[in-house]
Amino acid sequence: MRLGAVERGGRVADRLRFGVIRLMSGFRAADVVRTLAYRRGFFGAHHRRHTHAVMRGPSAWTVGERELFAAFVSRINHCHF
Repeated sequence: MRLGAVERGGRVADRLRFGVIRLMSGFRAADVVRTLAYRRGFFGAHHRRHTHAVMRGPSAWTVGERELFAAFVSRINHCHF
């Protein structure tokens, strides 16, 4: 079940952003993008900080390796992001 507010975009700016993504790419915005836009103060901002720390923070792996691992895991999980 999808929440209507997540699917549509709650704020006008989000709906506009989703429309531009669809117009430019031909695809709807990915679920992760929609989820990050939903209730930014409650979830989105915290998740963005965490993702940035994991993907760009100190690590034995390069940024490219981390991106490759994330893409591989997404593919295995049938995630189109």
